[in-house]
Amino acid sequence: MKYGYARVSTVNQDLEIQTQALKKENCEVIFSEKFTGTKSDRPKFIELLSKLEVGDTLVVTKLDRFARSTVDAITTVKQLFEKGVKVHVLNMGLVEDTPTGRLIFNIMSSFAEFERDMIVERTQEGKVIAKQREDFREGRPNKYNKKQIEHALGLLVTNSYKQVEEITGISKSTLIRAKRKQAK
Repeated sequence: MKYGYARVSTVNQDLEIQTQALKKENCEVIFSEKFTGTKSDRPKFIELLSKLEVGDTLVVTKLDRFARSTVDAITTVKQLFEKGVKVHVLNMGLVEDTPTGRLIFNIMSSFAEFERDMIVERTQEGKVIAKQREDFREGRPNKYNKKQIEHALGLLVTNSYKQVEEITGISKSTLIRAKRKQAK
């Protein structure tokens, strides 16, 4: 049986492209999840591994969907080979349980890990540069400006939190935080 596995790292990302590629590859069962690849305890991936039997094929679109570190990839593929399961990485091809197949897979796993490490390094460098700016603030920008918050807090004098939320669109929790901050 052909099993597909699709994964994205965040809930905002879309699984559709991977799922379509796996369907095109005639995967009979597709497991998908929105879960970080840096953790090895991905629930759907663990469930998939438990279902694989001799003669089955595991299909993934890219190596980084399957494992994030070379050690993790090599260990998982080795376990699958010992179980008699074939591994097909669509952008690499069928990974064969031969000395050459394992070598190519190990090299590609190393490149995938290297690529991920480079992304992390560039992100860190970008943060260092951004922190040098005077107006730098880490995290998500505020949804409401100071004037909007002050207006909403003024409305609280004669209105309930619920009424102010309906008037301004600013949530009760945001108003409570702003009120506490103002009291300091």
